[in-house]
Amino acid sequence: MSDDTSPEAILRKRLYWHSRRGMWELDLLLIPFLQQCYDSLSAEDQLAFQQLIEEEDQDLFAWLMRREWPANTTLRRIVKMIVEHAESTDNSAYRTL
Repeated sequence: MSDDTSPEAILRKRLYWHSRRGMWELDLLLIPFLQQCYDSLSAEDQLAFQQLIEEEDQDLFAWLMRREWPANTTLRRIVKMIVEHAESTDNSAYRTL
């Protein structure tokens, strides 16, 4: 991460650290999505991602492993985007996190 102190850079750093979870499986899904897709999301979807990473790890795990879906439709949409990104992208570079 750079030494940029702009509001956007600070938000990005916060999102990165909040995407680092207590579960390696979540890291492998959230961090690549943040780095590769977040900037191209609509403002609404960016807010949904920000809201999503405030959720508990066990809920995130169930959602991202497709065991359950969030009741909130906005969160459901961003979860589906993350899952689809993970399924369509080679994330082998992130396995050493």
